[in-house]
Amino acid sequence: MVKSSGTRYGSIAQFFHWCTAIFVLVAFVYGPGGPEQRVYSSVHEFDRRLHETLGLCVLALAVMRLVWRTIDTRPETPAVSRWMVILATVVQWLLFALLLALPLTAISGAWLEGHPLTLVAGVDIPSPLATSHDAGATLASVHKWLGDTIMWLAGFHALAAIFHHVVLKDDVLTTMLPRWFPVGRTKSDR
Repeated sequence: MVKSSGTRYGSIAQFFHWCTAIFVLVAFVYGPGGPEQRVYSSVHEFDRRLHETLGLCVLALAVMRLVWRTIDTRPETPAVSRWMVILATVVQWLLFALLLALPLTAISGAWLEGHPLTLVAGVDIPSPLATSHDAGATLASVHKWLGDTIMWLAGFHALAAIFHHVVLKDDVLTTMLPRWFPVGRTKSDR
């Protein structure tokens, strides 16, 4: 099932969701972090290249996912309290905003500091921006803060899905899991 139905997300939406989640987690783990001298030291070259490559992948996935949402249907919202629906909607849109803001602040920050964007394939994308080191350092700090924020928010998002599955016993979690996953069947699949 490529497109989503009234009971579950389709394979494309699931692909975007899970690839994005994995890429964000790995990018967070491999983000060199710390002061500029540490981030751009040769010791952290691979980590930085992997982090920046995954960041660009996250940006591309987020854009494709937003475009896909405009043409794809979504599963029906379970019968839950109105505040849960509002909170879920706010969290989802905050996650989308962070998926766009994180790579954009990183790219802008690096370029403003005078560093090229470095990718795993050995490709370096030089800055098209005039150097403004202070502005770049500020954006790098914002990027770090946003990175921590997305991890907390994604953790909350995952815990909410588990809460729905274990406590409320609805299909919120299973709608985003592939059919082959052991708990990936919705009530309508059974």
